Order: sequence, then C-alpha cells, then structure tokens
Amino acid sequence: MKESDTTIDPDLTIDYKNIYYPPGGILIWIIIILELITFGVALLAMVVLSRSESGLFHEMGAKLNTLLGSLNTVVLLTSGLFMAKSLHFFREGYFQKSKFYLQLTLFSGSVFIIIKAIEYHQKIVDGNVLGSNTFMNFYWLLTGFHLIHVLVGLVLLTTFHGNISKRPEKIQITDLEATASFWHMCDLIWLVLFPVMYLLF
Repeated sequence: MKESDTTIDPDLTIDYKNIYYPPGGILIWIIIILELITFGVALLAMVVLSRSESGLFHEMGAKLNTLLGSLNTVVLLTSGLFMAKSLHFFREGYFQKSKFYLQLTLFSGSVFIIIKAIEYHQKIVDGNVLGSNTFMNFYWLLTGFHLIHVLVGLVLLTTFHGNISKRPEKIQITDLEATASFWHMCDLIWLVLFPVMYLLF
C-alpha cells in the first residue's frame, strides 16, 4: 500500500461522472471558451486585414524574433507538462511532489515572461511600438493580452504554492483544477498566436 504525504479529506473527493464536472468546473470552461473565441476573432481579423497590407505584414513579420518565439513556445509547453504533473500528484495525495512540480511551473512561467520582456525591449529600441502600424498594433495587443493571462496564472499558482506549503489538505481540488485549466489555456492560446504571428507572414 502506497504512502502519501498526507491524507486527503474525503469531503474533497470529486464525482467525475457529474455532468457539471469538466476539470475545474463549468464556470472556468465558459471563461476559457470565451477567451479562445476572443483571440480567434482577433487573429482572423488580423489575417483578413493583412490582405490589404500584405507588403507591410510581410516586412514586419520578418522582423519578429522567431528564435525567441520558438523558445517561449517550448518553455510554455514544458510549464504545461509540469502543471499536469503537479495536479496529478496532488490528486494522489503526494503534496510535496505536487509542490515541487508547481515550483517548476512557476519557474517556467517566469522564464516565459523574461524572454517576452527581452523581445519587447528589442521592439521598443527599434521603434516598433503600439501605434507604429497595423501589424504592430496586433502584435502588441495580442501578445500583451496573452502576457496578462500568464501573469494572472502565475499569481494564482503562487497562491496555491503557499497553501500547499501550509495546509494542503484544505485546498479544494476543483480550485487547483480550475487554475490548471486556465494555465493550459495560456498554452493553447500561444500555440495559436505563435504560428500565425511569427510564421504566417
């Protein structure tokens, strides 16, 4: 019989057959769907407008740092794997392992922000700021909005990290699942943003 770090409160168990139970609950998935629709519409508008300014979009797209964008893709996907591992170990009651992978998730998310800050600095130095042209408007608004989501995710994960360190048995697993789902949404949005913005034009 395996030994876990501590005992899970029976009241925290989840009925996975409940129709109202996608991971994290129905509310977080409504939010995720609305966010995905918002980004999807914005990217579609970008593609449509690019037809009337194809030269500009090609020129500005070529100036994006594909290497940094690719690196951030790897970092964010890795953070998603760490988040999944953390949630898995939490469900099993291995709270120290869950905490460890949560720390790795936080580290990866922080690396993403650092890399994005380096990229933003390059754009500002080159004069490619918000308002420069249509392409850069989309770049700053979409990547900036995504960055805000990553920051919110990091705040939520930091809160759970503190709670796991103090009273893990009091954490509602649905809350952690909702946060994990939000974090995976950040992964998914970037997986759409990156090829469209960095590779398409």
